[in-house]
Amino acid sequence: MIKEQIIAIKQELPPEVKLVAVSKFHPEEAIREAYAAGQRAFGENRPQEFAAKVEALKDLDLEWHFIGHLQTNKLKLVLPYAHLVQSVDSQHLLDAIQDWGKANDKVIRVLLELHIGAEETKQGFKEEEVRDILFRAEKYKNIRFCGLMGMASHTDCEEDIRADFARIADFRAYLQDLFPELADFKELSIGMSGDWKIALDYGATIVRIGTAIFGERQY
Repeated sequence: MIKEQIIAIKQELPPEVKLVAVSKFHPEEAIREAYAAGQRAFGENRPQEFAAKVEALKDLDLEWHFIGHLQTNKLKLVLPYAHLVQSVDSQHLLDAIQDWGKANDKVIRVLLELHIGAEETKQGFKEEEVRDILFRAEKYKNIRFCGLMGMASHTDCEEDIRADFARIADFRAYLQDLFPELADFKELSIGMSGDWKIALDYGATIVRIGTAIFGERQY
């Protein structure tokens, strides 16, 4: 099941788009099954679960992405192991990651999470906040800004989803023009199980797919 789903999705993904299999709430065995099918990048959104799976699966060559809200008191569970922290959603968190990176002599790759959906509960920066951070990018010696992450509104209206994805794609293009010195600012992480095919129309470089690979979450 997992193998078939991964193969089917990858057949539809352009080669330049990375599939991050969202393995949160799914057991180690499911990740091993996905690995056997050729999947290497996995996304988790809870620091304790992230750290536990990193340890349990250290015999595999995995690329770990952190995709959830990260509290500053949990950095040590995530930052030593994350290939990419996709969900940097506040100035406070960004500053804490910089401090941790400096203290541990490590450069952390991050995406800035843009609030694009209609829900007020969603975390993330406003456009002007992202722009202001990148104007000060040289201050963050231990952070590598690699692009943007966002989630479309939770809706069945494709027109609204397309509007959200168009907005974040246009904003990334604007930032790339404004900050050509940020050579790594290339990623656009949009698209989940229900809307990843739409995200491809807007230049997604990373899609985060869980349910469509692993089935419903096991709480």
